[in-house]
Amino acid sequence: MKLHSITLLLFLTLFTACKEQKPTPGRDDSASLDSLFQDYYQFKQRINPIESSKGGETKYNDRIANYISDPYQKNLIATYGQFLEASKKYDSTSVSPEQWMSLKVLQWDSNIKLEGLNNKMVTIASPIYDMPSFELMPLGQISSLQLYVAQLAAGKSVQPFHTVKDYDNWLERVDDYLVFLDTSMVKMKEGMSKGVVLPKVLTEKMIPQLDPFITDAVEDHLFFTPITTMPEEFSKEDRDRLTLAYSGMISDKLKPKYKTLQQFLIQEYLPGCRESSGLGALPNGPETYNYLIKYHTTTNMTVDEIHELGKSEVTRILIEMENAKNKIGFKGDIKVFFEHIRTSKDQMPFTEPSQVIDNFNSIKDRIVLKLKEVFDISPKADFEVRRTEAFREASASAEYVPGTKDASRAGIFYVPIPDVATYNKYANEALFLHEAIPGHHYQLSLQQENKNLPEFLHPESMGVFVEGWALYAESLGKELGLYEDPIQYFGMLSMEMHRAIRLVVDTGIHGKGWTREQAIQYSLENEAESEDAIISEIERYMATPGQALSYKIGQLKIREMRTRAESALGEGFNIQEFHNQVLNSGSLPLVLLEEKIEAWIKNGGKKS
Repeated sequence: MKLHSITLLLFLTLFTACKEQKPTPGRDDSASLDSLFQDYYQFKQRINPIESSKGGETKYNDRIANYISDPYQKNLIATYGQFLEASKKYDSTSVSPEQWMSLKVLQWDSNIKLEGLNNKMVTIASPIYDMPSFELMPLGQISSLQLYVAQLAAGKSVQPFHTVKDYDNWLERVDDYLVFLDTSMVKMKEGMSKGVVLPKVLTEKMIPQLDPFITDAVEDHLFFTPITTMPEEFSKEDRDRLTLAYSGMISDKLKPKYKTLQQFLIQEYLPGCRESSGLGALPNGPETYNYLIKYHTTTNMTVDEIHELGKSEVTRILIEMENAKNKIGFKGDIKVFFEHIRTSKDQMPFTEPSQVIDNFNSIKDRIVLKLKEVFDISPKADFEVRRTEAFREASASAEYVPGTKDASRAGIFYVPIPDVATYNKYANEALFLHEAIPGHHYQLSLQQENKNLPEFLHPESMGVFVEGWALYAESLGKELGLYEDPIQYFGMLSMEMHRAIRLVVDTGIHGKGWTREQAIQYSLENEAESEDAIISEIERYMATPGQALSYKIGQLKIREMRTRAESALGEGFNIQEFHNQVLNSGSLPLVLLEEKIEAWIKNGGKKS
């Protein structure tokens, strides 16, 4: 049965079983709570099949959730409510501290999802990292399902193409995807009638992204790629059948649907798109942005508080950048130095994309020599550095996609290289620390390999923790033998500045009425990124309000916790154990992370 046709009855049946397992006097609350955690994990797998595939689960590889449909959202509201009610039956004295922490994460997750589902503009559980998605603006030029599905179709991402069953699963998953596209156009038309539409500039970027999926010949089509790499052990009968099926899927289903979508965007949607840049201009926009701040930062901070924090961080980092510039020996002012870094041929030495990849691999070799001085645990999973696919490279940022729990599929650190001749390496060391070791690859792999955690805590989850950790990881460069080149240290400061600027421009765009051009200009004045990169980033913030706040808010909290622990514990502070404490409970809302580290400090910083 397809996920988009699962009825409320099926979900409620699951919870009837949950209710029967609720603790009563004399029963084992720990075992009962573990059972609830497992039910929650299974629920999360069902509602987000692509995330399930990402984690290495196989039973939903033939499905895509039509997460913007009304039945899907009603099911979510009912089911999250059931889990929240079931979670209230437990007491901190009857379960282990680790279980109690996990239960509080479950409660946080359920509450924040319910708040979003009851928002007039937002829907929850997009297949893109379990992030909020806009019901009436479901497609965009970045972090959007049509881009993610194309990434899966290439056959080198989280969608497996090893067996005949895998190939048949993908055909069914594409059928679900086509239903999603139909629903998207219906919802976007509804958005047009209510004045809830994308900024025109974002729609203009999305339209040409569809071109290759319409015009490429079947044998050259991205969705045909798995056929060109079929395992040799497939029988001739299966090879012929699958070739015919994939050809028909592309020519008879996919191409016509993309053409319909593109014509809709050009002829109907684009003329009705808005000139404004932020959510504040939309009906219920300010309320929605306040919710997204809470979702992405796990705090109750206001627009003004975050905006002012961002400006103060920009000022602080500019002073550090000035000092770094002077140590390098550059004589001009900081803005001239930004331009120097942007255009320096010394920082653009590559002639082949493979050289960019090799450079990142050499950074890995250096880090490994010092890693055990800062961490006493490491993941089993490996990762590879890979160039971002051409169809999304122009609008993409560097990113990390986790491998499977059993480490059978390595993680992938994607690097966009749209023009190797202008690829600037000045921040490569900080970027590697963020995306790979000890950033996303390290943290996410340890998280999903941790058998002491309930399985629902294995996926990515809290962005403020995941991205906060990765930004904190950038600051560990000197401890890990990097930043010996002063340009690379300046690159680290530039990366941190980039995240501080996000606090200012994201709140500016969505909370203070800034235009796209104002945000671009603020960024150009305060960082060394190229204008093209800055434009791409600003348009990303326009498309994903609040998400960019998570990095700096999370990093500041982790750094605050480390400073507090170093001060309180003195010589008893152990950096390896501090990192263990941060990493061994999964992705936590910041309030729970702070609570945990405070308890660890009070316990003398002992190894647990």
